[in-house]
Amino acid sequence: MRYWLACLALLFVAGRVSAVDIFVEAECFTAQSNSDHRQWCVISADSTASEGNDGDPPHLDGASGKAYVELLPDTRRTHADKLTKGVNFSDEPGVVAVIDYEVDFPEAGRYYVWGRAYSTGSEDNGIHVGLNGEWPATGQRMQWCEGKNRWWWESKQRTPKEHCGVPHAIYLDIPSSGRHTVSFSMREDGFEFDQFLLTTDRDRPRPAGEAE
Repeated sequence: MRYWLACLALLFVAGRVSAVDIFVEAECFTAQSNSDHRQWCVISADSTASEGNDGDPPHLDGASGKAYVELLPDTRRTHADKLTKGVNFSDEPGVVAVIDYEVDFPEAGRYYVWGRAYSTGSEDNGIHVGLNGEWPATGQRMQWCEGKNRWWWESKQRTPKEHCGVPHAIYLDIPSSGRHTVSFSMREDGFEFDQFLLTTDRDRPRPAGEAE
């Protein structure tokens, strides 16, 4: 079963047998908090949020619906730029720039989390994901190393031994069917986020382009 959560509708499409896919547009968030230092800004053709706050131009080409969200301002663009914990970097989830989504789950279970992001360097490619106000270890340090300078789906967790991430390690355990709050928070500023996918299929192939 495949679901697509757009801003105003939940669409059902028949998909792979015995698997649930839920696609969500990143700009369709329902709440934002802890945004004193960094804020998730919607980037679209009409947006001016990135002007003076970003080191590169908007990346609307290839973005689903020609819109996405970005963590701004982006001040740590290279490894040489100053790292300020709690301002432009947070290894602790749920501390800086939390963005919430209300998601209807058709069934309980383990859902693996994929994200579609645009990364241009080594300091704009990490976030955290949580559930219902909690931040489990399995949602921390989502990491993107491949697919630079293009929109790229990934589901890997950064570890001390594997900085580019371990597959199948980012997931949320949904306790019941019904509505739950899925949240993301900053690890690195400048993160550009187009969509995310919640799937019960551990071995699901990487999505191709926008929501399939």
